[in-house]
Amino acid sequence: MTETPAVAPAKGTTLAFAYVTTLFFAWGFVTSLIGPLIAAVRRVFELSYAEATLTTFAWFIAYGIASIPAAALLSRLGYSRAIIVALITMVAGCLIVPIATIVDWYPGVLLALFVIASGVTLLQVGANPLVAALGPQKSSHARLNFSQFFNALGTTLGPLLAAPILLTGGVFAADAIVSDPATRAESLRSIDLAFLAVGLFFAVVAGFIFTARKTINDAAPVPTAEDRMSPLVALKSPWAVFGALAIFFYVGSEVTIGDLLTNFLHSPEILNIPLAAAGSMVAYYWGGAMVGRLVGGLLMLTRIPASVILIVNTVVAAVLCLVVTQTSGATAAYAAIAIGFFNSIMFPTIFTLTLERSTAPAAATSGLLVFGIIGGAVLPLIGGLIGDHSPTLNPVFYVPLAGYAILVVFALMASRAKIHGKVVAGAPGGH
Repeated sequence: MTETPAVAPAKGTTLAFAYVTTLFFAWGFVTSLIGPLIAAVRRVFELSYAEATLTTFAWFIAYGIASIPAAALLSRLGYSRAIIVALITMVAGCLIVPIATIVDWYPGVLLALFVIASGVTLLQVGANPLVAALGPQKSSHARLNFSQFFNALGTTLGPLLAAPILLTGGVFAADAIVSDPATRAESLRSIDLAFLAVGLFFAVVAGFIFTARKTINDAAPVPTAEDRMSPLVALKSPWAVFGALAIFFYVGSEVTIGDLLTNFLHSPEILNIPLAAAGSMVAYYWGGAMVGRLVGGLLMLTRIPASVILIVNTVVAAVLCLVVTQTSGATAAYAAIAIGFFNSIMFPTIFTLTLERSTAPAAATSGLLVFGIIGGAVLPLIGGLIGDHSPTLNPVFYVPLAGYAILVVFALMASRAKIHGKVVAGAPGGH
């Protein structure tokens, strides 16, 4: 029996794209809470930087563990039901947070983050093929960057809304005694409030997607045999492996900066401002990515090759990291924040460039690339260890500096490599 090609029907495509866009905002919003949360749990639970960055590890390791089961679940449930299950899983994770804080157990917070991130993984596995399929082939680079804009809008608003809740009062008050039970309890309730509010938001989005399920299903691509292939098939393609490594170092570099930026800006050698103010300033880092995605998407509609734009952005990001390692004060602060703008187009561009050059099936290549997101679990932990053994946090930026240097090599090689395939359903629009 001949498989039906993965082509989305024209009817309802635009409306379905609008519905799916809300999902990019949702997972961008919750992912950006990790940065302020690291600063909060570090003070509340009296942790080292390495111990605090375990929150990032718990979050991003879920991509490696849950991605393949999520793909199997998607093929069993279909797009709209899988997305709803993902959102319900995220709500469940948010409800675990107050249980963990009531018993004053930091590993419980890590478990909650792992559950939420597992839901996000399923959400991406379901939503990403829709984004790639809901539009013409020729505008895939631009469309994926456009989708990233809404993902970045969520990451920008997240710190702005969460930092004042997580990083004020309780143990963050000027005269606070961290060991005082009442003081700690106040901060723990602030963490509860933040995640209960986020859980309510996910529940509302789940209801919204439920009412739109017919529209989404009508516009969704029909699964093919390739869609059911294991990502391990892509290991036979050098470009698929190289692309997964590039995603590993990109996500790891971006997250290392974003997660430690609150403490970096707060430190006496940089801006010496309150933690809550520093946490709010992290929004500029993610906001730069939001603006950059709009600019990058427009540039990719011109004749400028995506690989050339990637070369420029990776080089500038590496230079800015070098500036941070060698300076202090406002110069280092704003150089670190500016990296966000140049991060903007990297994730979807690496994805689409890899899909075009991989000799493996697109679905398998995409699955392997999603697995590469676990870089967000590994590199921040290395950065935290460096921060614990350094008098300042500036040396932490050597970690993303190395990551961007590898991405420069990827971009240069991609600009000269032969294109084997085309971007089809399966290319993600955010992480």
